[in-house]
Amino acid sequence: MEIDKATQTMIENLHKNTGKTIENWIEIVKNENNSKHGEIIKFLKEQHGLTHGFANLIALKARGADAGSAENQDNLIAKQYQGKEHFKLIYDKLISEIQTYGKDIEIAPKNTYVSLRRKKQFATLNPATKTRFEIGINLKGQEPKGKLEEEKPNSMCTHKINITDISEIDSEIYGWIKKAYDNAR
Repeated sequence: MEIDKATQTMIENLHKNTGKTIENWIEIVKNENNSKHGEIIKFLKEQHGLTHGFANLIALKARGADAGSAENQDNLIAKQYQGKEHFKLIYDKLISEIQTYGKDIEIAPKNTYVSLRRKKQFATLNPATKTRFEIGINLKGQEPKGKLEEEKPNSMCTHKINITDISEIDSEIYGWIKKAYDNAR
């Protein structure tokens, strides 16, 4: 599995900043016998003074829970839609349109959502609950209007659009995603 550019950069910076490779850190975590994600992060931050970003990266890698550690991206996507199969059609429709925006789009499945990146993340697709599909959109400085809602502070995206049915996907939604794509250069 190929590691995305952002993760590769983080792994390189981890080594530069700490003098230890990702493999060294995974060994340290495994020797601690912490199996929960939050416990690993707490341990790395408190005992080793790591930032949250580095601690999270190490925790994901140690647990094999990141996209780069998964056997393949299709398995991650399939897991996201278990019990929410009705939302897979929404995902497929959105991805099909988004891929027409350019050949430079990186589709990076995570455990619970799919990150869409160009030079930086511009959107996320997330079957959030059994009744709500969430589209995260990065449009810094954009006033919320129409279907575009402001996201909570410190979220991965600045805005979100919640939908419950494929019939709600329209030119407004595509327009917001395209605007975020265009801004992510």
